[in-house]
Amino acid sequence: MPGLATASPSPPESQEKKPQKPCCTCPETKKARDTGISEKGEEHCGRLIEAHKECLRALGFKT
Repeated sequence: MPGLATASPSPPESQEKKPQKPCCTCPETKKARDTGISEKGEEHCGRLIEAHKECLRALGFKT
């Protein structure tokens, strides 16, 4: 219709992308790391710790 301005509505809050938190990211590697550390100790879980760090780095976190 003539005379009506076309404005694009802002996206609803549910569609806005919120930044991820490191504590909620890479749940699979985090769980494996935490389980390994609690059962065997940190000194025996270097591979699991590094796998979790790699996952975080891939998502843009600095570790």
